[in-house]
Formats: sequence, structure tokens, C-alpha cells
Amino acid sequence: MNDSKRLEVGAGFVRLDAAMADDLSVVNSARVSFAQESLEMSQKEVGLIRFLMRERHGTPFEHNAFRFHVKCPIFVAREWFRHRIGSFNEFSARYSEMPNEFYVPEPADVRTQTGKPGAYTFEPVNEKLAAETVEMIRSSSEKAYEVYAHLVERGVAKELARVVLPVGMFTQFYWTVNARSLMNFLSLRTHDTAQKDIREYANAVLELARPVMPITFDAWEDCGRQTP
Repeated sequence: MNDSKRLEVGAGFVRLDAAMADDLSVVNSARVSFAQESLEMSQKEVGLIRFLMRERHGTPFEHNAFRFHVKCPIFVAREWFRHRIGSFNEFSARYSEMPNEFYVPEPADVRTQTGKPGAYTFEPVNEKLAAETVEMIRSSSEKAYEVYAHLVERGVAKELARVVLPVGMFTQFYWTVNARSLMNFLSLRTHDTAQKDIREYANAVLELARPVMPITFDAWEDCGRQTP
């Protein structure tokens, strides 16, 4: 895949590494029930996809695959991995030394949380607190990595030395997922109630996936991003 299949997200990225997917796969996965096959997309096939989406006949959307390569903070990855209908392979800090890369928010992204669980609202904090927060996150991450590097240098196993590292460290993983599961992920993680950090990654995933199956994703949008 060329660079047009990669989107930067802060200091991380989302890259569409490969895809075995198109709108016709949805059509033919449905038509096989009647021993039929379509060789090209026409308005009839578009109408079928829209019908399947609207009526929530979901299995025809499963016969395809997207493979993404993602670099993100560990705390974002942990939210991502809760979506279990897909396959993940992640960088191993047991066997490889963690790079000195960690997430530091922009001052404008420092926020306060108010309300009850399930009904939180988030508001910006004042400039002084935002600046102090950014500096504390930066300095504590740098100190944690300094300790980690010292332990590794002294011969402590990487799998143990890593326990001092914060969840703001960057990790990388591969994620293979079908369109139905991808739409479920996107319906939740692009929503306004999702944490801002993973929402930015989810929007990048959507931007890369949409051109591969444009009719499917248009139908999904028109159905209010409801997963079939």
C-alpha cells in the first residue's frame, strides 16, 4: 500500500495494509442463497445492499476483510481491543525494547469530567491548569522511561522492566476485521460520546475504509450508522 493508504493521527497513524473487500462481495454473499451471482454493480445491486443494511441482514457484510496497521497509545489500544470480533497482533514488550515514544496531549485537549457514569460531559480547563497538566504528563513519562531504560541496561528482563511504563506509551498492532464488525466498531468509536483520542483514530479508519466499499458505507451512513 502506498502513502495514500496511511493517515497520521497525532504522533501515531492508521494504515490500510490490505483489503479483500468490495461492494460486490456483499451482493454475492446474499445472492448465493438463491444460487445467483452478479458480475458487476448496477442499480439493482445497489438497491440490494441498501435493503440488506436497512433490514439489518448482517451476514452478507462479513465475507470480506480489511487489514489495518495502527500505531497509537496503549490506552487507546486497550479500548480498541474490547472489540473482539476481529484479529489482533501487537508489538511485544516482552521480546523487544519499547521505543521512547509517548502520548502528550495538546493543551486544548486537557479536559475536566463532570456528571454521572454514562452521562459525563467534558469541558476544557483553564490555560494554567492545561499547561501544568501537559508538563506533568511529559515529565512523568520521561522519568518512567528513564527508569525502564536503566533497568534494561542493568540486565533486568524486558518483560519485568516494562511494568514502570505508563499507558501513554505508543504501541503498534495489526487488526484484521470484516466490514460488519468494522461498522460496529465505527458506530461506537466515532460517536460523540466516545473518548476523543480513540475517536480520532476511528475517523481515520473510516476515511480509509470508505473508498473500498463506498456503496456499503453510504448505506450505513443513511441508516444512521446502525450496524446491520
